Amino acid sequence: MTAPEALEELRQVEAELNQRWPETKLDPSVDRIKALAEILGDPQTSYPVIHIGGTNGKTSTSRMVDALLTRVGLRTGRYTSPHLQLVTERINVDNAPISPERYVEVYRDVEPYIGIVDSRSEVPMSKFEVLTGMAFAAFADAPVDAAVIEVGMGGRWDATNIADGKIAVLCPVGLDHTDYLGSSLEGIAEEKAGIIKPGAVALLAEQDPVVERVFLRRVAEVDATVARQGSEFGVLQRDIAVGGQMLRLQGLGGVYDEIFLPLHGAHQAANAALALAAVEAFFGAGADRQLDVEAVREAFATVASPGRLERVRSAPTVLVDAAHNPHGAKALARALDEEFGFRKLVAVVGVMDDKDAVGILTELEPVVNEVVLTTNSSPRAMDPDLLAGVAIPIFGEDRMVVQPHLVDAIEEAVRLAEEDDDGGVVSGGGVVVTGSVVTAGEARALFGKAPA
Repeated sequence: MTAPEALEELRQVEAELNQRWPETKLDPSVDRIKALAEILGDPQTSYPVIHIGGTNGKTSTSRMVDALLTRVGLRTGRYTSPHLQLVTERINVDNAPISPERYVEVYRDVEPYIGIVDSRSEVPMSKFEVLTGMAFAAFADAPVDAAVIEVGMGGRWDATNIADGKIAVLCPVGLDHTDYLGSSLEGIAEEKAGIIKPGAVALLAEQDPVVERVFLRRVAEVDATVARQGSEFGVLQRDIAVGGQMLRLQGLGGVYDEIFLPLHGAHQAANAALALAAVEAFFGAGADRQLDVEAVREAFATVASPGRLERVRSAPTVLVDAAHNPHGAKALARALDEEFGFRKLVAVVGVMDDKDAVGILTELEPVVNEVVLTTNSSPRAMDPDLLAGVAIPIFGEDRMVVQPHLVDAIEEAVRLAEEDDDGGVVSGGGVVVTGSVVTAGEARALFGKAPA
């Protein structure tokens, strides 16, 4: 099959799947995905699972875990969401997205069984539930030695939670998806704690004390083992380096030094420590046993996290980041301030209408000189004029521009980044495109970046 034919079939499958409930519409239950998995022979039980939850950092941490497992010789499956540009990014085998042909093949294989589940349920399977079933099946067919599974939303009733993760990784928790998870950190944490299974090992990123208490209570309830960032593992030293950072990490099994991570931001260093501890726990590493340090160095040196402070252009520098909530925007702002030193920074921001636009813009404001407000192609995107109304009290009218089309917004931001207050030319300017995963993905495409 030629590439155009394969992509056309992929588009047809996506059109079918898009008739189902999107990821933003949920019926909190795992009954449907359980039913599909049972018909398929429970493929998710045929390999060990590292389950990754939390609010921010899940995809980057998943990629790091995958790189470490791959480097030590395991065949891996990785399931993440949402995608930046092409849906095949979500289902990875051998640390690479499956092909459009394989994606279509897996869907057609499970399609009859999806119909059976739909016929037995008042609520048809959602798109995310179908994709989760496809990932489980694809990993079993490969077959993989281990699967790295990212939670879609929440945890307790997320479709991925029918997998029995021997390792549960809890990335930092903040407010997001409040329409489904609520606006209480404690309530959100209780949902996310649901991925900690009886007898599992739980690896906790540094958390708000309220969140940590919930997680520790869950650990005690299910007789799990726990290791906490900042106590049993963590970042001992972080030095900014060309193209990333140099790290010294405390793992469960000892110290790993001279780790080059080609990603920016203290949050990515924390993700690296979390990923390392997860893989150590997976192999049973402890005080008297650690992973091969050279293998760890080689694995981290290969890590990429597209759409996460990713440089897509130089002179002026244009960065793309998928921050889509205040917690993520705060980490982005800190990294921009600490690691880039722009003489002038312009942000292009397009957010979804169900997100905390005020919180996102408030976190960005201290490090941004001007902001260009825009939108993306999603039907859930916030109208840029409405976004402007939100932005005026934060930036003031003289520091903001509205450009409804993303391509025009980026062009305007590049122009502003190269212009001083008197209309002259300034060097050392930069642009960051952010506010949504969709915005980041569409910006990558505009700059000719292939799907991740």
